[in-house]
Formats: sequence, C-alpha cells, structure tokens
Amino acid sequence: MNNTNDFLQKERYKFAAKRVKQLKGFYTHLTIYIIVNLIFVFINIENLSDGESYFQWRNFITFSLWGIGVLAHAGSVFLPGLLFGKNWEERKIKAFMEQESEEVNRYE
Repeated sequence: MNNTNDFLQKERYKFAAKRVKQLKGFYTHLTIYIIVNLIFVFINIENLSDGESYFQWRNFITFSLWGIGVLAHAGSVFLPGLLFGKNWEERKIKAFMEQESEEVNRYE
C-alpha cells in the first residue's frame, strides 16, 4: 500500500513540476513580448515626423502577429482541457499500455 502512495505522490509531483514549467515558460514569453513591444513603441514614437500620427499599420505588425503567438501559448497553458478534455493524456497512455500488453500476451 505504501508503494502505491509513493507512486501516486511521485506522479503528482511530476505533474506539478510540468505545470510549473509551462507557467514559467508562458510568463517569460509574455514578459519578453511586453518589453520588446514597449521598446518598439518608444523607437516608433522617436522616429515620427512632425504632425505624423503614431496609428499606422506598420507600427502594429509585430504587436499583432506576436500577440497571436502569445494568445496561442496562453491557450496551451491555461486551456489544455478545452481541446482534448480532462485527463486525455492519462487515458491515451493507459490505452497504449493495454494495447502493448495484449500484444505481448498474444505471442507468449
């Protein structure tokens, strides 16, 4: 019984460590996105001619395209169950293990 509890504890730890790594990766991505876009805003404002408006399409290309990537990253971190459902990975792992076990038993 103790081995089962140890195994479950290790699995929970691995899951939590994986989750923390995903969150850290997203927050790093978001921080870099914000810093780089603030730098671009500053550069674009500095290079404006007198009377020229900042709101031009070329000033928003990086912000928009990279923003789509950040949103996709956020979706993969915060909404993983949306596409595959809850515990999809565990179900697939069990299914593959059962399939392999059946194949091994068939040839014995």
